[in-house]
Amino acid sequence: MLERVVERASQARCLSQVLVATDDERIASEARRIGAAVRMTRADHPSGTDRVAEVASADSAELVVNIQGDEPLIDPAAIDAAVLGLLGAPESIPMGTLKKRIVDPSEIGNPSVVKVVTGREGNAIYFSRAPIPYVRDGAAAEHWKHIGLYVYRREFLLSYSRLPIGPLERAECLEQLRALENGYQIRVVETEYESVHVDTPEDLEKVNRLLGACALAARAPGESLNQTTNDAQWPSTSS
Repeated sequence: MLERVVERASQARCLSQVLVATDDERIASEARRIGAAVRMTRADHPSGTDRVAEVASADSAELVVNIQGDEPLIDPAAIDAAVLGLLGAPESIPMGTLKKRIVDPSEIGNPSVVKVVTGREGNAIYFSRAPIPYVRDGAAAEHWKHIGLYVYRREFLLSYSRLPIGPLERAECLEQLRALENGYQIRVVETEYESVHVDTPEDLEKVNRLLGACALAARAPGESLNQTTNDAQWPSTSS
């Protein structure tokens, strides 16, 4: 899984370097085996953002992207979309992420699927595990799931771990709410990438089925593996 995440992230055009940040020597050893650059971090970080901030403190990159290590189907185009979204935003907006339109109604009420609502300019208003917006009296509304990939301006990222954790972050267990609670804006870019993260053995089976289907489809004459993989995993056009 780690190897696939690194391979997919390395295909993003906007990234100049891909690093594996971990406090676990087993993960570090596997990363080195596949030829990935590794940065060992402290083991007491409360969130992935705090871990990435430690790595960024020793780097001079203008923008830093936090890609989850449990997303073996991560779309390189989605990474680029998030980066370009923040690059095109005012300097006052220090953070960016992704959203995807929800097409499966069962996801709206699923607390494991984080929802996001945004304003007219494309900035986040709120993230929640609850169904937002609430649809009253049969009114029409769109629901969007949050894709947990983050882009940060370096200076903001370095100050993130010093921001106080507020009651909303504690209640929802969503680290991105720390930025909103402290008055910072988050640019949210639409994507067609359907996030498939691996948290359980069932998730792993699902990913293996998808990869197996991709491998079979890739054998069709005249089709490249990369194009067929995108078509099989994300039926709609990529962002």
